[in-house]
Amino acid sequence: MKKVFIQTFGCQMNVYDTGKISALLGHDGYEPTRVMADADLIIVNTCSIREKPELKLHSFLGDALKIKRNQDRPVTVAVAGCVAQQEGDKLLKRYRELDLVFGPDAVPRVRDLVSAARSEAPGATRQVLDTKFLDLETYAFASDLDPASKGQVGSFVTIQKGCDNKCTFCIVPTTRGKEVSRPSEEILVEVRGLVANGVCEITLIGQNVNSYGLKVPGELTFAQLLYAVAEVQGVERIRYTTSHPRDMGSDVIQAYRDIPSLTSHLHLPVQSGSTGVLRRMKRFYTRERYLEVVAALRDARPDIVLSTDFIVGFPGETDADFEETMTLLDAVGFASSFSFKYSPRPGTPALKLLKDEVSPELAQARLMRLQERQREISRELNAAMAGKTVDVLVEGTSRYDESVVCGRTSGFQMVNFPGSLDLVGQTVSVPIIAGFTNSLRGEAPL
Repeated sequence: MKKVFIQTFGCQMNVYDTGKISALLGHDGYEPTRVMADADLIIVNTCSIREKPELKLHSFLGDALKIKRNQDRPVTVAVAGCVAQQEGDKLLKRYRELDLVFGPDAVPRVRDLVSAARSEAPGATRQVLDTKFLDLETYAFASDLDPASKGQVGSFVTIQKGCDNKCTFCIVPTTRGKEVSRPSEEILVEVRGLVANGVCEITLIGQNVNSYGLKVPGELTFAQLLYAVAEVQGVERIRYTTSHPRDMGSDVIQAYRDIPSLTSHLHLPVQSGSTGVLRRMKRFYTRERYLEVVAALRDARPDIVLSTDFIVGFPGETDADFEETMTLLDAVGFASSFSFKYSPRPGTPALKLLKDEVSPELAQARLMRLQERQREISRELNAAMAGKTVDVLVEGTSRYDESVVCGRTSGFQMVNFPGSLDLVGQTVSVPIIAGFTNSLRGEAPL
C-alpha cells in the first residue's frame, strides 16, 4: 500500500473535501498515515478566507518539500483547496519541487491528477495544475464515502458548493465559484450510507445552505431537505452550517418546531452589529432584521443556542460602529463566537475601501475587548447549566483521562463526565455539576 498524508486547514468544506480525497485515492491503494515522513503522497488542503491560514501553507510546504528532497523513494507533494484555486500557477513557479496544484472543483479528478503528477524517480517533479471551474450544468459531486466515517458518531455531508453572494470582505466566490446545489437524492444516498457506517449525527454543509435548491426547478428547498433527512432511519441529530441571516426563511424556522432531531444549536454569522458596516460589507440585512430572526428562532425553539462570526476593524468601522457590535453581543447572548480582525483578501471589493482602514493597533484592541466579553458571557451561560440534566451524544474519551468521556448536547455544548468507551455513539442523560468557558462537567449518566 502507498501512503498518503493530508493536512487540512480551514472550514468544514475543506474537512469534507479531504475525506473525499482520501476515499478516492483509496481506490488506487493509498492508505492514510499520520506521519508525514512515511508518506508517498503529501497533500495540504488550504484555506484563503484569512491571511493566517495562507501563512501556515508556506510553512507546511517548507517541511513537506524537505521530506521530498531527503527521501530515497518518489514523494509527490500537492496543494489543494482555496489557496490553490487563488494562486494557481504562482505556487508552481514559487516552489519548483511542488508536483500538483488543484482547486476544490478538481477533487473528483484527484486520482487522475495524482497519477499525472507522480514521478517514478526520487526528487523528480512533473508539475500539474488544475484550477478549472466545472460547468454548472454538468457539475458532479464526489460520492465516495470518507473511509474515516466508519465508527464515527458524526459526519459532514455537503449539499452545495460555491456562493452567489458578494460580501465585500469574502474571497469564497473567487475560490469556490458560483453556487451549485447537489441533487437531494445524492445527499440522501450519502446520508443512508453514513448511517450504515454507524454515523448518527449528520451535519449538512454549504456556503449558504438556506439558498439550497432555489435555482433548480423541482428541487427540494432547504427546509424540505431537512424534513427528508430527518426521515432517514438512524439519523438521531441534524445540524447544518453555514446560514446567511438574509435567507433564513420562515419555513426553516418552522422546522425547529416540527423536527425533534434538528438540534438546538445554530451558527448564524452576523459579522457586525452596525447596520452601516453591514451595508458596506453587502450583507443585505440590518441589525434590526438580524434581531428579528433571532427572536423568531427563539419563539420556535426556546432552548436554541446561538453562535456567530464577527469581523472587527472592517474599513470605516468607527468607535460607534464597534459599540453597536458590543451591544449586539449582549443583546443576543451568543454562547460562543469566532471573531477576527479584518484581513484584506486579494480581489475582494473591500480593498477599494482601504482608504478608511482601521489601524492594526485599534483593531486588535477592539478584538481583545470583544473576545473578553464573549468569554464572560460563555462562562455565565455554562455556569447556569449546573444543576440541570442534559442529553449528551457521546463522541469519545478524554485526551487526558480514559475514565472520562465527552460528548455534546443538542445545543453543541461539550460535556465531560465519568464513563467508559462503550458509551460512544449513545445518547445519555448527564447531570451537570459545573460550567466553564468552553465546556461543562457532569456526573456519571443516569
